Amino acid sequence: MSEHSTDLRETVRRRYAAAAAQVTEGGTACCGPQAVEVDDNFGGALYAAGEREALPAEAVAASLGCGNPTAVAELNEGERVLDLGSGGGIDVLLSARRVGPTGRAYGLDMTEEMLTLALANAAKAGATNVEFLKGTIEAIPLPANTIDVVISNCVINLSTDKPAVFAETFRVLKPGGRIGVSDVVADDTLTAGQRAERGDYVGCIAGALSFAEYSHGLRSAGFTDIKITPTHSVADSMHSAIVRAVKPVGASASATRDACCEVTACCTQAEEVTDPDTTVSEGKATAGCSCGR
Repeated sequence: MSEHSTDLRETVRRRYAAAAAQVTEGGTACCGPQAVEVDDNFGGALYAAGEREALPAEAVAASLGCGNPTAVAELNEGERVLDLGSGGGIDVLLSARRVGPTGRAYGLDMTEEMLTLALANAAKAGATNVEFLKGTIEAIPLPANTIDVVISNCVINLSTDKPAVFAETFRVLKPGGRIGVSDVVADDTLTAGQRAERGDYVGCIAGALSFAEYSHGLRSAGFTDIKITPTHSVADSMHSAIVRAVKPVGASASATRDACCEVTACCTQAEEVTDPDTTVSEGKATAGCSCGR
């Protein structure tokens, strides 16, 4: 990862750590937690009143998303769901209710403060079919072919390595699995510079892909049936959008292998060798992999 990318990731981490702290500290007030300050295009107000009322106030207050992915993911009883960048846990808790006791909802976040808040919210909600994982969305700490649905709420635009996010999402999904993501997407006419003029990176604007770039990234990772539907404007020529795609039934995780290391999910707990006749270490050594062994 370049120094610039590392700096951006740290800036994002600090912003969300501060948001978690704000909600946690606000929870000590007599009137409950104070919602993180965002405009009308982001936050808990994008959820139906009935959904908000059924969750801990802290989960709603910590919401910084640009949509409601659980409303469009068409979750079914017994499914396993993964939320990329789960924050205070609002989408994990909603997903857990939809998949029921025979299903499971995972949340992945790199921010310790948000994970602590999410665990507290899960306990308040009495949710027993949830699990929160620490890690990045570019290296998901789950085995291949284990998740039915991947959701995310205005987080992928924050990644500095979106091809890795798409590849990892494809890897962990079961064949036939799907994504239902809310994200910020730019009109194809906007250059990267013009997007940056409309908002900063941590504000979910400067790092947004265009419609064509998003489709290309998903297609390159192996996804099919890609549909990107704008829902509302968040800046001039930039939109909150629902992104749907499917991992083909005949696909396997090997379609997204790391060509350098000859393993999937290189250098994470979930890494697997692509050649079953070798070990992970042997595959890396043969390929001359530069990452840790």
